[in-house]
Amino acid sequence: MAGSPSLYERLGGVYAIATVVDDFIDRVMHNPILNANPKVDEAHHKVPPAGFKYLVTEMVCWATGGPQKYTGKTMRDSHEHLDITEPEWQAFMKDLADCFAKFNIPAQEQRELVAIVESTKADIVLKK
Repeated sequence: MAGSPSLYERLGGVYAIATVVDDFIDRVMHNPILNANPKVDEAHHKVPPAGFKYLVTEMVCWATGGPQKYTGKTMRDSHEHLDITEPEWQAFMKDLADCFAKFNIPAQEQRELVAIVESTKADIVLKK
């Protein structure tokens, strides 16, 4: 065996990841804390959810070691105009934790996924 399975493989590959992303984006798109920010609310209504889910699935697959390539904008380019605050980030992370719980994502994989998501925070959350 050529090393241990990638996070992508341990998560079950594209179909399993897409299923979790589908649920997660539904949570995010309807989160009242996030949508209280008028810029986020507007962004949530500008893009079709299916397209948003596609890009997030592509990104998660790529970031976890899958064969997919992320073709969307950088996190900074897609979020800097949204004025996302720390409490909004925490609401987003709660949605993520709730989604992990729903799908019984194992603790080790949760930690690895959270580390990936946290690595994007500086490009997403507004610094004043």
